[in-house]
Amino acid sequence: MLFVALPADAQCAMCRAVLESEEDGAAAEGVNNGIVYLMAFPYLLVGGVGYVIYRMWKKQRPQEN
Repeated sequence: MLFVALPADAQCAMCRAVLESEEDGAAAEGVNNGIVYLMAFPYLLVGGVGYVIYRMWKKQRPQEN
């Protein structure tokens, strides 16, 4: 499920009303891309912090042979 991406379009009600009145839809696509761009950074930050914690935990653990 993590490797399958489905396209999703989402805006607030005000943005949707303004962007639906546009004919070519270029601004709507730009807003949707901006939402996805802003949504990605919290996941990257949490993943990075998790990786650092994992590395610290792995380093402190005594190695078993």
